[in-house]
Amino acid sequence: MQNNEKVFLHQPILKTMKKQIKYIFTLGFIFFTFFAFTQDVAAEVVNEGAKTAAKPESLSIFNMLMKGGVFLIPIGLLLFYTIIVIVNRYRYIRRMSKYNMHMLNEIKPNLQAGNIAPVLDVLSRDETAFGNVIREGVLTVGRPVAQIESNMEKVVNIEIGKMEKSIGHLGLIAGIAPTLGFIGTISGVIKIFYSISITENVSIGNISGGLYEKMISSGSGLIVGIVAFSAYHLLNGMIDSYALAIQKVNLDFVNLIQRPSNGDQTK
Repeated sequence: MQNNEKVFLHQPILKTMKKQIKYIFTLGFIFFTFFAFTQDVAAEVVNEGAKTAAKPESLSIFNMLMKGGVFLIPIGLLLFYTIIVIVNRYRYIRRMSKYNMHMLNEIKPNLQAGNIAPVLDVLSRDETAFGNVIREGVLTVGRPVAQIESNMEKVVNIEIGKMEKSIGHLGLIAGIAPTLGFIGTISGVIKIFYSISITENVSIGNISGGLYEKMISSGSGLIVGIVAFSAYHLLNGMIDSYALAIQKVNLDFVNLIQRPSNGDQTK
């Protein structure tokens, strides 16, 4: 029972983060609706101001983002969620994939002597994925080796599944964010040509001025996609490193529990 409580200590934190994410998306939807309503009004004000004053203005990053259109709102929410997933998964994977190189040597004397309680006490202080896998192997000592290896492999799969939780969302965001940016650019281009058809003003300034604003959404979507795509593969690389290391640890553990029986057979 204590082991289950230790394995699932992170669940309340994840539940709290899920609630926070729901609140963020709700506020984002409200802001999205309000921004969509005020976008056309702001565009009309800007057009009227451009007619009365043709002074050049410096373009800051904030002003540039504000001109990107309503599609920057979901892209921004995706970026925020991406950062949350990256930080949460990186910290969890790094904590759970730490391996104490002296762990097997610490439990070896008691394990070979058949003292399981001290071995479990040592492993209970190792709150990592390696400790959970070896603990399962110790609990099944005395059974056939094939069954011990099978149980340990199942725990390995469970630990990898916990590490991979929410990482698939990063792969999804890597495809969605650039698509949203592209849709924002296309919608902006449609508005530009619709305005040209109404006003019959085909000036280069009118076309380029509106086009560069709409290209901001594409650039933002690509940036978010690159961040999510890179983090997706980096985190999976950390998990692959753990999967490789745990196979070697499992082999060392099986060899360790077999040596006493081999010694008994030679006597």
